[in-house]
Amino acid sequence: MTENVRKPGKPAKKYSQAARLHDVIRILEARYGATVDEIADEAKITRRTVYRDLGAIRDAGYPLVAEKGEDGYTVYRFITGFKKLPPITFSLEELMTLYLCRGQLSFLQGTPFQDDLEAIFGRLRSSLPPRSVAHLERIASAATPRFQGVRDYQGKKLLLAELRKALLYQYRCRLTYTPPHREATDYLFEPYTLLFFNNSLYLGGYAHNRKALRLFLVDRVDRVELLTERFEVPEEYRADDLTGSAFGLIEGETFELKVRFALEVAHLVRERLWHPSQKIEEQEDGSLILSLQASGEKEILSWLYSYLPHVQVLEPPALKQLFTEGLRAALANISPSI
Repeated sequence: MTENVRKPGKPAKKYSQAARLHDVIRILEARYGATVDEIADEAKITRRTVYRDLGAIRDAGYPLVAEKGEDGYTVYRFITGFKKLPPITFSLEELMTLYLCRGQLSFLQGTPFQDDLEAIFGRLRSSLPPRSVAHLERIASAATPRFQGVRDYQGKKLLLAELRKALLYQYRCRLTYTPPHREATDYLFEPYTLLFFNNSLYLGGYAHNRKALRLFLVDRVDRVELLTERFEVPEEYRADDLTGSAFGLIEGETFELKVRFALEVAHLVRERLWHPSQKIEEQEDGSLILSLQASGEKEILSWLYSYLPHVQVLEPPALKQLFTEGLRAALANISPSI
């Protein structure tokens, strides 16, 4: 009697998709993790089907993660204790806030982060009745951002996908960075933080070449290569360590700044927190004097020039001189015929 042996990779019988997904979920729930080969063997399906089903399970909202083991095989598993998590519901106010936050990140169009946002809101819509979906679209239009001078990250989609993987799984990487007007440099880098500032993405972490923390504008990262080595983020690390006392992002020597803003613009300055160290002195004529301790001359000067002609630098003398020289250079560029 001939034994009926199943050929490798070929299913013994046909499953409905629902039954097949149920089997894969059961396998993943029953153990800490399983490889594609283990799932294919136990569920009697092909490897290709396993990959498709794992994608469907993740898209359905299951907290599925993939980790590479010491033997080199990728193990798929659910986040421990996810069954104990209660179902998540949102009020209309909370949904409006979510759409507002989504709109603020619309400059990420064409990146993997935008794809993730679309998937998240797709799940929100799929869990609601048709009437609520229509209302959800109205909520989306009730909170709309407006951007100016935004960066285009669509050409960085694959690079950002690699950076995201390095950040999530703490992979050391090699990256090539090209500063303006300088040659490209290769770095052995441990990425700690993806920082958002002025509608731009910055990658912060430890650069072995410099033996110090560094910030890289993602626009100028030309290449990323993930390495097999993992790293640990120091317990004492905080994202603020990347910028220190900087007014914006550029850290340097800290100095005390004192600036007078005239009545015409005083309310614009008074209404915002520009730096944690700032102090405001109200003047009798309606103007105000802003004092703060910060670094980053270029960013501070750029900010001050935006308030011309209603701004006066009082201290320090060195910055006052740079401010004046900038004004003279601007005047020198004006055509005599004007």
